[in-house]
Amino acid sequence: MGKSTVIPFGPQHPVLPEPIHLDLELQDEKVVRAVPSIGYVHRGLEKLVELRDFQQYVYVAERVCGICSFGHGWGYSRAVEEMMEIEVPPRAEWLRTIWHELSRIHSHLLWLGLAADAMGFESLFMESWRLREIDLDLIEQTTGGRIIFSVCKVGGVRRDIGGAVLKEMKRVLKDLSEKFLPMLNVFMDDDTVHSRLKGVGKLTMEEALELGCIGPMARASGILTDIRAAEKDSVYGQLHFQPVIETDGDCYARARVRLREVLRSVEIIEGCIDNIPDGPIDVKVRGVPPKRECFVRVEQPRGEALYYVKGNGTKFLERFRLRTPTNANLPALVKMLQGCDLADVPNIILTIDPCISCCER
Repeated sequence: MGKSTVIPFGPQHPVLPEPIHLDLELQDEKVVRAVPSIGYVHRGLEKLVELRDFQQYVYVAERVCGICSFGHGWGYSRAVEEMMEIEVPPRAEWLRTIWHELSRIHSHLLWLGLAADAMGFESLFMESWRLREIDLDLIEQTTGGRIIFSVCKVGGVRRDIGGAVLKEMKRVLKDLSEKFLPMLNVFMDDDTVHSRLKGVGKLTMEEALELGCIGPMARASGILTDIRAAEKDSVYGQLHFQPVIETDGDCYARARVRLREVLRSVEIIEGCIDNIPDGPIDVKVRGVPPKRECFVRVEQPRGEALYYVKGNGTKFLERFRLRTPTNANLPALVKMLQGCDLADVPNIILTIDPCISCCER
């Protein structure tokens, strides 16, 4: 065996949008070992729970990550609501589900654009982000924001969506899915995509279970795991949601899961629009969080996120803790990089859809 070489990869790299650094140990062009390092965008957001009261902190939680912002605000709000035993009106839960799935579409289309750009498909990059703009326009129309929504709060939501707007949203999403299908077929059937993604970064079901994979990473290896399907009493349970599953466990399978989830999210939103009940969108929150602790789980676009809160009897929480999907999927990334070609490293990293700002609160 020849002498190994250690080269740095990141945190700035032409095809990576996230500031992750890897020390890659190479034997010729093969990666023998990969050592990840994060910590470039640490902001101390969890500490701010001691300086912003439990209602104000929703805005901070949303800024953990721009792409997953609504899910973070929703997860934090749900944890506080459960701790304070607040019953959220049904209409608010259905509206939250609509916005959460719009956020998932936005995230997956953004990922497709980045993946296409990394492989040289500039026109597909532009086209996927053009469709993403349609989704962002719906978010802006209904919330006033495009990335940070600021509509979720402890006790419900701040805005309602009228019937005419919901009807127009359904029409726009139907048009979006019709435009997305040809893109999906072109990407999935392209020979270059096959050669760059099929059989690369393979992760078996056993390895995914052992390493604790979650989200599309796990579902691409055949593991039936999705918090949306587990919550039988939630909106997803009422809509009889079924997760998107692939079994090959390679980069191509992970791409298929995310792209098929775009269409699944459109179906979920259409179901919400057809079945959303009338009624109030929030309840008045009285008192302060008690001396209790609670945690909830939310299925973010990248996988399951955990939200932990601890009250101390004042309006300022004693502790807020968040475990994001990328934290859980980094061990699998290290496993997949072992034995791969150096040229495949960017694609393998991209197919876990890393969000390093989520990792660093």
